[in-house]
Amino acid sequence: MTDRPNTTRALVEEPDMGITLSDGCRLSARVWMPEDAGDDPVPAILEYLPYRKRDGTVARDALTHPYFAERGYACIRVDIRGNGDSEGLMEDEYTPQELSDAVEVIDWLAAQPWCNGRLGMMGISWGGFNGLQVAALGPEPLKAVITLCSTVDRFADDIHYKGGCLLNENLGWGATMWSYSSRAPDPALQENWRQMWLERLKNEPFLPSVWLRHQTRDAYWRHGSVIEDYSSIKAKVLAVGGWGDAYKNTVPQIVEALPGAKGIVGPWVHKYPHFAVPEPRIGFLQEALRWWDHWLKDMDTGVEADPDYRAYLMDGVRPATWYAERPGRWVTEAEGATAHLESARLHLTDGGLATEAGGLDRHVHSPADCGSAAGEYCAIWLGPEQPGDQRVDDALSSCFDSAPLASDMDILGAPRITLRLASDRPQAQIAVRLNHLHPDGASTRITYGVLNLSHRRSASDPQAMTPGAEEEITLDLDHIGYRIPEGHRLRVAVSTAYWPLIWPAPEAATLTLSGGHIDLPQRPSGQQDEYVFPPPAAAAPWEPEELRPEAHLRRQERDLTSDAVTLVIEDDFGKVRDREHGIVSGSVARERWTILPDDPLSASGACHWTDELEREGLRLRTETRCAMTCDAAFFHLTARIEAYENDELIYERDVTDSIERQFM
Repeated sequence: MTDRPNTTRALVEEPDMGITLSDGCRLSARVWMPEDAGDDPVPAILEYLPYRKRDGTVARDALTHPYFAERGYACIRVDIRGNGDSEGLMEDEYTPQELSDAVEVIDWLAAQPWCNGRLGMMGISWGGFNGLQVAALGPEPLKAVITLCSTVDRFADDIHYKGGCLLNENLGWGATMWSYSSRAPDPALQENWRQMWLERLKNEPFLPSVWLRHQTRDAYWRHGSVIEDYSSIKAKVLAVGGWGDAYKNTVPQIVEALPGAKGIVGPWVHKYPHFAVPEPRIGFLQEALRWWDHWLKDMDTGVEADPDYRAYLMDGVRPATWYAERPGRWVTEAEGATAHLESARLHLTDGGLATEAGGLDRHVHSPADCGSAAGEYCAIWLGPEQPGDQRVDDALSSCFDSAPLASDMDILGAPRITLRLASDRPQAQIAVRLNHLHPDGASTRITYGVLNLSHRRSASDPQAMTPGAEEEITLDLDHIGYRIPEGHRLRVAVSTAYWPLIWPAPEAATLTLSGGHIDLPQRPSGQQDEYVFPPPAAAAPWEPEELRPEAHLRRQERDLTSDAVTLVIEDDFGKVRDREHGIVSGSVARERWTILPDDPLSASGACHWTDELEREGLRLRTETRCAMTCDAAFFHLTARIEAYENDELIYERDVTDSIERQFM
């Protein structure tokens, strides 16, 4: 559990190593490796994603890859086809082309004279997803994977659908990719940069339209969902996640399903844990090095004897939209994650949450703006993105409170709620929040889940509700590690809307609850850490010249004339100049989500990104916009892309689309 001494080696770095694929497409890689790797070959670690190594992931790359390279690895950061400085065009996320390209890259790397033929893949988010997906293809040189903030089920646990409900992140992240993948390569690296840029602009897909054409768990989503066949993964997997992230369920799922897998979950948002927030951070690079040294160098680093599951159990704290740190303690499970833990059952009754079953006759009919305190689906930009005080949403929900707890309650795992209910509409949705109720009434969200009731039996074959017919439904809330203090209370809040996290059903439904209970996985933990990680380490940080500082804004507006409610999001990521190679880059993202409380068909979302790239008198800019509205039968999408060279418009394109709602 301490950092193992490891002799460091002098490095060489290559900013644009070309990897030419079998179809002639050249991918661009940034490489760090020991300068003597040609004489003493080393294993390779591949990170493979679309987020622009030159001006996108450069800050985190600087902290991470040189650390491993100094300790005897070749670290290869590749822009996938059609992104950054790589040639070709990208059609979608996680396509067969993307994955087969990765296998070619792995085989190419394994054959280089400076590589000993053994590889690992590491990545967060997109790179965490495709690391698992490539491992499932079984390339022989790939021996180990470290996946962070990823998923094993693309339909149930990505940014598109959750519980069969349409996440507004489907449009929001689609807008991000509409922006990211339409940017130009660095003109200093690619002589034909302008031709590459224009080809991207002409062919860039508007992905929200693609994703919205698959509203059930069909073959499109099964592709790349390794939950379909865990046995195909032979590489050894270390899975890492955070309670502040969207992908809370993956780590325990992997630990339970993959022999030899290990899992770590901390309090973090969507970031690598050696620089993530909230603190405490951990020595992630040291933990990763132990993993690589064992599986890629056959060194006995003790990783096989580590607990299967190391999770941070957070102390219950007051609600806030941002936390610098979360007090708590590390707990461990020697074998498995949480499936073996016992649960405490509380019943939903007319009198609140009770240890014994009782009568229940409760109607739930929330206004369409219920959910304003949900925070971001995936907290990533380091603004005020966490769920705030839940009292505003509790007031629009049906709430069930427990008696004050006689002792601390430690929850570790996925709470499961079972409800007996009827709907007065064929299409309806339900949101369930488990909250920590403080003595003064403040309400902190512990975890939550949402369900499109047409998906209550199957996400592949949805069926409308029969109005007035009573049914029993079961919903797993997201995994969590959380302590509710003695004397405080639990609250289960049930609503029929959760805007702007999910798109509303076409009609405002009333649900009648006639019975239910919640099962809370228990894991008493005491007061001490059961595992001690080394403190965070990192390579020297990237230090660009700041030209414009970052700024992040979240604002809620209410029009007192129309009663329209709007969430305004503005993320200015600043503008910087790379001191080493001179590129200037900057981005601003804006979103607006508006709805009338009494009209779910009034829902609308709009996104606008501005991206700048400059060097030596050349100024390139893209403006990308998109929007979504609906009626009872269709979703309506619009998008526009504009490209400017030295402030002259050189390309523009508009997209319009209408997609039929399918039990959505």
